[in-house]
Amino acid sequence: MSKSNCSTAARMANLNIDQLKSLLNVSKAAAKKGGDILMSYYGQLNYIHSKGRVGDLVTEADIECEKNVINYLKDQTPEISILGEESGLNGEIDDLCWCVDPLDGTTNYAHGYPFFATSIGLTWKDIPILGAISIPFMRELFWGAPHIGVYCNNAPIKVSSSSALIDSLLVTGFAYDRFTRKDNNYAEFNWLTHKTRGVRRGGAAAVDLAYIACGRLDGYWERGLAKWDLAAGVALVELAGGIVTNYPDKDFALESGRVLASNPGIHKELQIELSKVIPLEGFSYGASEKWEH
Repeated sequence: MSKSNCSTAARMANLNIDQLKSLLNVSKAAAKKGGDILMSYYGQLNYIHSKGRVGDLVTEADIECEKNVINYLKDQTPEISILGEESGLNGEIDDLCWCVDPLDGTTNYAHGYPFFATSIGLTWKDIPILGAISIPFMRELFWGAPHIGVYCNNAPIKVSSSSALIDSLLVTGFAYDRFTRKDNNYAEFNWLTHKTRGVRRGGAAAVDLAYIACGRLDGYWERGLAKWDLAAGVALVELAGGIVTNYPDKDFALESGRVLASNPGIHKELQIELSKVIPLEGFSYGASEKWEH
């Protein structure tokens, strides 16, 4: 996916700059509203429930946050459908759709670990256009749209200038099905740990993408993600001058759940290195065996 795709999608959706400004303001307000709700519950949770897979949690903060954010989006843009992590599709299927992750990084949040976010992205036919990501513990709001720019709070941001993988800091994550799939990202993590300055595991895709967009991290790859995990962050990375594709090759497709996002200087090298990785064989999954019982 080229960094012009957000602008192309906006043009194809017949959105002029005034409409983009209005929709961006809605996404910013929704993300901030979500972040404020998350902080009101932070450290005071009474309800933490498993959705049925190891590490896949939901809390009362997720539910309250999504309810309030979706009600706000319905009120402000009743003509646009909404896809929420907890509630599914709200409204008629249309070309334009809000993708809402009320609490990205629920496991972090449930343990009091401060890397979590509310993510609000707008897509046109599954192509990210614009979005906002609130990282409330850090008091940061990342936001951007075509022809308007991309910002952290009120400061413009851009991707890093690293031009070699060996000088780069990467981030990744591991999907909930990692206990039962060979394609679980463990081998990729090991491989790239030895090809870079280091690889971090943040635990919240929206935060990872926001940090790529502002240059704190140089590259990010992951699989097993949902549309609400990716929509806002992908738009921000592209608007900040980054490149977003599938991996190890192919164009980015929101429905694939696979993403490789980085600055332009290391993207090709990252693709090449990921293409060399062979999944780990004979790995003892352990936790899945326990879980299946």
